Amino acid sequence: MTDETKQRVETAIRSHKVVLFMKGVPDFPQCGFSARAAECLERLGVQFAAFDVLPDRELREAIKEYSRWPTLPQLYIEGELIGGSDIVTELFQSGELKVKLEQAGAL
Repeated sequence: MTDETKQRVETAIRSHKVVLFMKGVPDFPQCGFSARAAECLERLGVQFAAFDVLPDRELREAIKEYSRWPTLPQLYIEGELIGGSDIVTELFQSGELKVKLEQAGAL
């Protein structure tokens, strides 16, 4: 990962309380996992920044290296990696995602 790409990742994560690196965009997700993660956030009514990693191979690989998490999507709340689609879905279903978002002041 180049320093410039690492800086792009860090800036994205620092600049928003809630960030979703995904395949596609919330209105047009390009995989079921990304769709599910975005839907959980949308159902809670949280505003979040979404970054489409598909057109940018360097960003797609950099976010995996940065987080040491091999899959996408990846959700960050206040700079903390929460996880991928399965974890986001579980947290949503248990109510824990709402609590995390409330604690972050995102809801």
